Amino acid sequence: MTSRVPGTHAAEQLPPAFPERAAWGTAGKLRAWQAEALEEYFDKQPRDFLAVATPGAGKTTFALRLAAELLAKRVVDRVTVVAPTEHLKVQWADAAARVGIRLDPQFKNSQGRHAPGFHGVAVTYAQVAAKPVLHHNRTAAARTLVVLDEVHHAGDSLSWGDAIREAFEPARRRLSLTGTPFRSDTAAIPFVEYEPDDEGIRTSRSDYTYGYSQALQDGVVRPVLFLAYAGEMRWRTKAGDEMSAVLGAEATKDIHSQAWRTALDPNGEWIPAVLRAADRRLSEVRHTVPDAGGLVIATDQTVARAYAKQLSEICGEQVTVVLSDESGASSRIEEFQNSDRRWMVAVRMVSEGVDVPRLAVGVYATSSATPLFFAQAIGRFVRARRRGETASIFLPSVPILMALANSLEAERDHALDRKSNPDDDGLVTFDDEALAEANRAESASDDLLGSFEALDAQASFDKVLFDGGEFGAGGAVGSADELDFIGIPGLLEPDQVTELLRKHQADQQTRRSHVAVEEPQPATDEFEHRALKEDRNRLQTLVGAWARRTGKPHATVHVDLRKACGGPAVADATREQVRDRITKLEAWFVGRR
Repeated sequence: MTSRVPGTHAAEQLPPAFPERAAWGTAGKLRAWQAEALEEYFDKQPRDFLAVATPGAGKTTFALRLAAELLAKRVVDRVTVVAPTEHLKVQWADAAARVGIRLDPQFKNSQGRHAPGFHGVAVTYAQVAAKPVLHHNRTAAARTLVVLDEVHHAGDSLSWGDAIREAFEPARRRLSLTGTPFRSDTAAIPFVEYEPDDEGIRTSRSDYTYGYSQALQDGVVRPVLFLAYAGEMRWRTKAGDEMSAVLGAEATKDIHSQAWRTALDPNGEWIPAVLRAADRRLSEVRHTVPDAGGLVIATDQTVARAYAKQLSEICGEQVTVVLSDESGASSRIEEFQNSDRRWMVAVRMVSEGVDVPRLAVGVYATSSATPLFFAQAIGRFVRARRRGETASIFLPSVPILMALANSLEAERDHALDRKSNPDDDGLVTFDDEALAEANRAESASDDLLGSFEALDAQASFDKVLFDGGEFGAGGAVGSADELDFIGIPGLLEPDQVTELLRKHQADQQTRRSHVAVEEPQPATDEFEHRALKEDRNRLQTLVGAWARRTGKPHATVHVDLRKACGGPAVADATREQVRDRITKLEAWFVGRR
């Protein structure tokens, strides 16, 4: 039997009585899904309950309403909320206070017990993992409801999972919450039930699910407009060789990863160009949503500071910087939320659970690429406040992110016993293992960044992804091809957004058809090689876009173009032949074969 920690006897810490008519009675009407989930819970009265709801749907409100009812009915006497970060502890305590539940977010393991006058505590997963016996004894000392916020963090490591299981095994009730019921590894999550599927792979089973698609239909979350940017990257390897690649084009994993990181280098031209475009988009949105804000998600503290400096010069005002889960970070986030300041730059802290509803424009400037991180990051922008709001996310045009953006509405569960892919040929793929590998590279970023030197990063507008469709066929930064899509009004119904995207795509094709019939100006011999290189890069970008749209390999697209236009392989084609293929591909994008 585990010994009891001094100071945790129930008699010494009786929580204040919770009234039968609790504060939540006047806290506002529940959303339909929240009411349905509560009914499901109280019909079954389970000890463990897993609720999966898309980011921005209102999991906190659901959990606190449930906690209030359990306290009022004397089913539990104490509440413990476990959150991923220090900031979220405070956010939970503030939300709980509004419905009459008093949680202590300042509780430290060294205290042994929470201060008098509270119904419980808000702690972090790391805090519990540091002293699981302490939290076991606190849980056993009174009838306790444990709320595990973003419960997938309980599987961050085997030791964490064991600690969470030990700490909260005595709980009278456990409520697990997540907006992303999957992980990139196969570590089992405590208190989550797994069932084998048809192939024998154990998959997490939720007790109630409210997905992004349903929330979108209900108007609970915003639709997301993804604006993808490509461009040519150049870097020098450790061996001294200069390499180049078009961002998002077919490549090996190493080339793909280094091109992506070259794009994110604050010393190149890619990031400033994308930040300027995002700031223009934010200005457009603020015409109809005056307090709309933007967030740049960076890879590390060094580049976060550099991005903030560039953004400040672009927008002409101070940029809020949240570097880590450190002292003062919570107050900076809260200050930003309560202001009308345009931009915030953060590393990981604002990627999950943090509630800043006015965020409407984002720049995904990080190398993290797991489904978990991507979904949580995009979740910061989807909380709806009024009809017609659309979130706008700027991101690198790389296959992994394009796949995640296109599958945003897909429902996914946490699968254990995942089988490895024996057919991996070293090319970029879209399966979970490839995504996990891309994310693992972030943890070794110092080693990887030390293996090459970014030389040049040029940006070009690639396309827009919205509602499962792709729009646009690329364009230079600052061109009408880009500005048409950036300038879409900030308040439109989803079908109106789609209609405008189609119109701008048609306008783009009309402009290019007009240019194509004009006699091109001959280039001088001195610059002919540069013009040919630009045309080849343009063709490669379009081939990549067409391959993603059709599912065909890049090589097959090139073969189809040669059949349609004639001529040799791209490497041996003249500039006129390359331009013919560009024109043909652009016609394919608007349905003309």
